[in-house]
Amino acid sequence: MSSLAPLLQAFFSDRLQGQRHASPHTVAAYRDAMRLLLAFAEQRTGKQPSKLDVSDLDAPLIGAFLEHLEHDRGNSVRTRNARLAAIHSLYQYAAHKHPDQAALIQRVLAIPEKRTDTKIVSFLTEPEANALLNAPDRTRWIGRRDHALLLLAIQTGLRVSELTALRRCDMELATGPHVRCHGKNRKDRTTPLTKQTVKILRVWLTERGGDATDPLFPTHPGRQLSRDSIEHLVAKHSGTAQQHCPSLREKRITPHTLRHTTAMRLLEAGVDTTVIALWLGHESVKTTQIYLHAHLALKERALARTATPNTKTGRYQAPDTLLAYLESL
Repeated sequence: MSSLAPLLQAFFSDRLQGQRHASPHTVAAYRDAMRLLLAFAEQRTGKQPSKLDVSDLDAPLIGAFLEHLEHDRGNSVRTRNARLAAIHSLYQYAAHKHPDQAALIQRVLAIPEKRTDTKIVSFLTEPEANALLNAPDRTRWIGRRDHALLLLAIQTGLRVSELTALRRCDMELATGPHVRCHGKNRKDRTTPLTKQTVKILRVWLTERGGDATDPLFPTHPGRQLSRDSIEHLVAKHSGTAQQHCPSLREKRITPHTLRHTTAMRLLEAGVDTTVIALWLGHESVKTTQIYLHAHLALKERALARTATPNTKTGRYQAPDTLLAYLESL
């Protein structure tokens, strides 16, 4: 067995799961990054992944792998940086296990992330959100499930991983109705529910039945929905909603768009960004600042409160036609 194989096994079992108690989503993301890297290294070196050594994965190979992600696989810069973060984490662990490879490891750790443009977040307006909620066919079981899921997502701003992990027992629909979730970075939080959301969820829970620990939004066989399943149903219903709300055709609707919609609704209602950060489970209030940049109406209201500069327009005088002709030559 090579020096890389036991290092990778120890990294996942001891470092990620044993020491850091990484979430299943983090482990899966790091696993996928390593699988791609090993497949690329096999093509470059001709060695099977189990035969690779740490010295085979040097800085030039890692750099070529990152270029491969962007140009051959068509990954975004953000995805490229996420894969690099997983590789950096592995090599930080390798520095303690293989001090003899210190120079190689430091060169890999010196590979920088690429800068990315900060895009304005996409969110749904009130008519667009209503069109999406009306898209599921509520004469069918799956349509009633999707309607309840979309409503809960738009009202609470839960992440996809938080939605899929919800159980029946996570819903409190009596006095002080709320939903409990185990969020990112192992943080638990509760989010209040509106009367309309409570009404829809009560009906859904009655139809759903099952035990307290069963998934809140299951598949037909009763299993937990996957991330891909939720992405698919959001895409399907947004396609249906476009027939009644043409503005949706100009937007790419994802489950995260619903989370952005929640934040923009709270901001529009005058809720402070610190409260929005707590509501969404953000690690820092700085993350919530992106919604201030996207909220054009908020900027327009601020503009309306400012004093207009006391200035006049200039007088336009057309240039002489002959001089204009000569200038154009």
